[in-house]
Amino acid sequence: MARDYAAFYRRLSAPFRHHPRWTAALCLANRGIEVIMYGAYLIMGASLAWWGLTTGWPGAWSRLLRLVLIPGSGFVLLSFVRQHLNAPRPYEQWPIDPLIAREKTGDSFPSRHVFSATVIAVAALWINWYWGLVLLALAALLAVIRVIGGVHYPRDVMVGALCGLVIGSLLFW
Repeated sequence: MARDYAAFYRRLSAPFRHHPRWTAALCLANRGIEVIMYGAYLIMGASLAWWGLTTGWPGAWSRLLRLVLIPGSGFVLLSFVRQHLNAPRPYEQWPIDPLIAREKTGDSFPSRHVFSATVIAVAALWINWYWGLVLLALAALLAVIRVIGGVHYPRDVMVGALCGLVIGSLLFW
């Protein structure tokens, strides 16, 4: 973390503060990527279930079970770690005004939004490389947005992404 995170954040967020439409776009992208990721996860699950029902291929059911259990277990574990660490958010420690409105305190490290987006993207890679790469790019963009938005430190999103990659890679075993 920077010695003066407030100064770092002022420089980082200045272009958005000078252009209110950019701030609105940042908040919209934050929410939009969340919706896309969770929608993609539901579509992957529904597709595997449909595949299992229509083809009778038992492999679809084992894949669906893995798609639910591996990311789900990682989500629960990460939530437990976050709650135990209860790391403060940037706006709790520094005199900054985040671009993304958020009143929650603590539970900043690691970023669960970025973890979830990354593990969903890796799950998509497991099913379809093309869409997985698209979702991985969106997960990386979400990480940047969460820092520019002032709701996470860079380390929060980096560790969240790393955890998502590790847990998601278990799908390939």
